[in-house]
Amino acid sequence: MPLLQVALDLLDLNKAIDIALKVVDYVDLVEAGTPLIKKYGVKAVEELGKNVDKPIVADMKTMDTGYLEASLAYQYGALYTTVLGVAGLHTIREALKARDEYGKGLMIDTIGLWDIPAFIKILEKNGLKPDYILIHSGIDMQHMGVTPFKWLDEVSEYGYGYRYKVGVAGGINIENIHLLQKYKFIELVIVGGWITKSIDPGKAAREIRESLSRLSK
Repeated sequence: MPLLQVALDLLDLNKAIDIALKVVDYVDLVEAGTPLIKKYGVKAVEELGKNVDKPIVADMKTMDTGYLEASLAYQYGALYTTVLGVAGLHTIREALKARDEYGKGLMIDTIGLWDIPAFIKILEKNGLKPDYILIHSGIDMQHMGVTPFKWLDEVSEYGYGYRYKVGVAGGINIENIHLLQKYKFIELVIVGGWITKSIDPGKAAREIRESLSRLSK
């Protein structure tokens, strides 16, 4: 069954911690979302780690200074951090260097990339191996009607899903999660707003977890 990560894309740290505590029994990873980090700095990563007994993902969305930003995330307690695929190979390489030095994990976020198979081919050619490649349709892209399923089809067609660990993010909810059934290679599912905006985040997270369990059968 894929791991479940809750994305806390909020501007209120106390609310983020409260939601994290409500969903902790149903998720595998807790993400300090980019809005939290931009408002509070990497201290948000540290505070989540102090309050929640689950691995923390720092969604830094690093675009430059890959080594520096990844190192900061790890120093403040993140098990994983993110670097953007559009950042370029040197930035990705530097972030991977920090990952290896700290013994942590690195996710490459494909947000903003329109030819993901071509990007993965470049990674392979250069021997760059992240812990996860995140197939991600951002909020603005979702407003344009773009979902991650298009790219999942392409990644599946080229077979990359079986050579890299693949995660998916972007508008995943209880109504469309069944569409992931065909992508057996997915190892991480990231859900944000459907959980964090729910009246009962714990129930929402439990329903997602149960749906993922059914998909795996």
